[in-house]
Amino acid sequence: MINDCNGKRLYLTSSERQAFLKAAIKRPGTIRSFCETLHFTGCRISEALNLTVDRIDLENETIIFETLKKRRSGVFRAVPVPSQLLNTLELVHQIRRPGKLDRRLWPWSRATGWRYVKSVMTDAGIASGPQSSPKGLRHGYGVNAISSGVPLNMLSKWMGHSAIEITSIYANAVGSEQKQISERMWINP
Repeated sequence: MINDCNGKRLYLTSSERQAFLKAAIKRPGTIRSFCETLHFTGCRISEALNLTVDRIDLENETIIFETLKKRRSGVFRAVPVPSQLLNTLELVHQIRRPGKLDRRLWPWSRATGWRYVKSVMTDAGIASGPQSSPKGLRHGYGVNAISSGVPLNMLSKWMGHSAIEITSIYANAVGSEQKQISERMWINP
């Protein structure tokens, strides 16, 4: 279920995700690129902070994250990203420039990254609640992917889940997201 024990929504809606993106664009480059990476990949905040230039695959338009929630290190996953994100990363971090490829894009602590995300959410007008957090952004990515028709097995891989059952919670969306999912079934009856 994507609600907390009080029934509060744990994910950002489509309109909240768009407002977050618009607010992030107004921030300094490093904060913008960090927020866009979270938005477009659904990665965990610690996975974004661990990202280095050499894990951005420009040719295949993917970002390779080390899945940090595994029992062992060295488990990677490739997440497709739009050219818009790659352009932001180039503009801010000069990822195409030759140089030190193992440099981290954001040399912040997890707490600093969390504060930046919360601040952008406040600027975006996202109401305070369990959904207004980096994890709410991750859950919003999952709900958006399901609403857009991404197969569960693919989403599970992109999100770094150990089992498809974990990913299936995103199919439990409610409200307009649920309506969007159900309308897809009536397109070709």
